[in-house]
Amino acid sequence: MATHILQSLVPISQFNKGQAAKIFDRLHSEKELVVLKNNQPSAIILSPDEYTRLTEIVEDYYLLLETNKRMETNEKTSTFNSVMKELEISESELLNAEDVDIE
Repeated sequence: MATHILQSLVPISQFNKGQAAKIFDRLHSEKELVVLKNNQPSAIILSPDEYTRLTEIVEDYYLLLETNKRMETNEKTSTFNSVMKELEISESELLNAEDVDIE
């Protein structure tokens, strides 16, 4: 673990020496890099995959909080079967439906 942390350290002076492209290329194999300024952590650079992973965790957490809030306040909820019946959708129709990406 300590070796990984030491390898992820990048002095800010390397950016001034024209090595930014080389530093960013490291993010293909590393999740994050710690930029040091005056030997102190100044910034964290994340790979796109790591950033996506972390933002999804945050989004899931907010959904969990909202769910818990609704359950505590006894807001009306619906069962799966009642929604299916209300929308007049059969389980076979649901199983045969194409996948949809929601953004």
